[in-house]
Amino acid sequence: MKFNEDDRAQRLIDIFPDVNGQINISYVNSTSHVVAWHKHNIQTDHWICLKGSFKVGLATEDGEVKWEYLSDKNFKTLTIPPGIYHGYKALEPNSILMYYLTHKYNPDDEIRAEVGQFLEDWNIKNK
Repeated sequence: MKFNEDDRAQRLIDIFPDVNGQINISYVNSTSHVVAWHKHNIQTDHWICLKGSFKVGLATEDGEVKWEYLSDKNFKTLTIPPGIYHGYKALEPNSILMYYLTHKYNPDDEIRAEVGQFLEDWNIKNK
């Protein structure tokens, strides 16, 4: 298991190393940071909010943006297939996101895009 911390979150990475794929947990202390955008060509992500809430952005190459909300008040798993840009913003301080990746993280399978590339508005609140 590895630990990584930056200005966006604290992360426990590959918490069960014998699992096919990878399970990670992010502790997001701030509601001011947007962690976006990136996509994968091979890997599928499965996300669940364990504490707090998140606004999740999903974007396609043609610029269509869809919003999903994850919360500890309404548990659900969000599946993000390959080819979909994705990112998140915590809506509450000290929110926790757990995610299962179908493949071990490979930086060669990650394509990044800048926040704002899809003309998205991260400030719209959950309704």
